[in-house]
Amino acid sequence: MIRRFRRQDDGGIALLVVGMAFAVLVMIGLAVDGGGKMRTLQNADNIAAEAARAAGQAIDLDQAAAGGEKVADPALAAAAAQQYLRSAGATGTVSISGDRRQITVTVTGHYNTVLLAMIGYSRLTVTGHGTAQLLTG
Repeated sequence: MIRRFRRQDDGGIALLVVGMAFAVLVMIGLAVDGGGKMRTLQNADNIAAEAARAAGQAIDLDQAAAGGEKVADPALAAAAAQQYLRSAGATGTVSISGDRRQITVTVTGHYNTVLLAMIGYSRLTVTGHGTAQLLTG
């Protein structure tokens, strides 16, 4: 009778090992691909910040030369930011505040996963932000 009871449990440990191995692979995938996503996000933030700085150099020269406030020229600032994004191989959007003193750039990037593709996550999207504030004085 004891022998019969033991036979009903054959293979139970093998299933447990397979399940645990899969869980460990998922955890390793989260660590590896999570780190990759963070590096991609940091890169997107850096590109956005540099594009915003480039846009911040495009001030309205006519207004500045006439002794007025130093504010961004919206068309030139957007063009400068987009040019920087293209040179960096990135895509993004540029917005300029109503007072034309703040430029915000948003960059969208993607990270192709290494291990998480096994569970259906083959590509992760990140969004980086950068802002430049025009200061005078």
